[in-house]
Amino acid sequence: MNPSTPDFPLAARLANIAPFHVMELAKIAAGLEAQGRHIINMGIGEPDFTAAPPVVEAAARAMTDGRLQYTGAVGIASLREAISAHYAKVYGIDVAPSRIIITAGASAALLLACATLVDKGAEVLMPDPSYPCNRHFVVAFDGQAKLIPSGPEQRFQLSEGDVRTHWGPRTRGVLLASPSNPTGTSIRHDELARIVGAVRERGGFTIVDEIYQGLSYDDAPFSALSLGEDIVVINSFSKYFNMTGWRLGWMVVPERLVSQVEKLAQNLFICASSVAQHAGVACFSPESLAIYEARKEEFRRRRDFIVPALRELGFKVPVTPDGAFYVYADCSGLSDDADRLTIDMLHQAGVVLVPGLDFGPHTARNYIRLSYATSLDNLKEAVVRLKAFFG
Repeated sequence: MNPSTPDFPLAARLANIAPFHVMELAKIAAGLEAQGRHIINMGIGEPDFTAAPPVVEAAARAMTDGRLQYTGAVGIASLREAISAHYAKVYGIDVAPSRIIITAGASAALLLACATLVDKGAEVLMPDPSYPCNRHFVVAFDGQAKLIPSGPEQRFQLSEGDVRTHWGPRTRGVLLASPSNPTGTSIRHDELARIVGAVRERGGFTIVDEIYQGLSYDDAPFSALSLGEDIVVINSFSKYFNMTGWRLGWMVVPERLVSQVEKLAQNLFICASSVAQHAGVACFSPESLAIYEARKEEFRRRRDFIVPALRELGFKVPVTPDGAFYVYADCSGLSDDADRLTIDMLHQAGVVLVPGLDFGPHTARNYIRLSYATSLDNLKEAVVRLKAFFG
């Protein structure tokens, strides 16, 4: 046997984890850029802004002062208290700091939530389309993600009726995202309350991914935490706070789950980055929040430019996104194969968009996702290129 080609068996669950096509397109784009092509990337959901100056300064101070050791698995007290105060100020909700657990990004929070709540064979309901990694977190713990086709008539989101219709003997809960990746749409407060009620009636859990909640444009912001202390909420410093590479997030859990999640965090992660945690406290200073709110308005301007521009190009945008920095557009009037269309647009127009393939089978062939987390100048140039491409 050649030791460089081991033949030991791999875990069966790997067969249920699909490649992330967003990243595959990014690799193709990088190859074209290496050849000298100018590529406008509207594929990856990463803000073109970076951490606010007070946050960078706080990180530098933490390093200079030597605050680099492990922290407790649930995070430093000052950051948990700052998040608690933010919930009170922005959402009018009293969330005890003891219920807030600091994590290595929202991905770690989702992993901890699924490790705590998903047993082997457990079924978790989520909408199709939805962020692909969410269903893979369920699969990683030998659960089953049940994708429910969710069209524009319900804002591409799960509904109370979906929960009542699709809840089966193996269903244990729901995993929602509001605002959503890939659609940029939120679940209305009254509908979310009905969903939570239907899940409670069945003794299930509700996990709500709110990592884009800070980027809500049209209505007064609200958190699912306003609906009760039995809901698990996930959030992150990556999107609104522009700290993608810092790998810092948090989760809010019912008090009775804190010790269980802490036990898992101790074993799986030890703690989130200590430097990122000390820097994260500075996100909630008045100076930083003023910067983030100004950047939010810039995202709104970009949305208000790109949505009508897409419609003029021949895309259908059946639901105007009210949050995040995505547009989910129907390309069926331009192509019968969204995957092929995005590859052609990349090679011929130098514009990266993402096919619906990643986000579930229901919209795979007819929809593309556009991220407007790039400059307005880039968006305008992309529209010029796409006009020529479709010309």
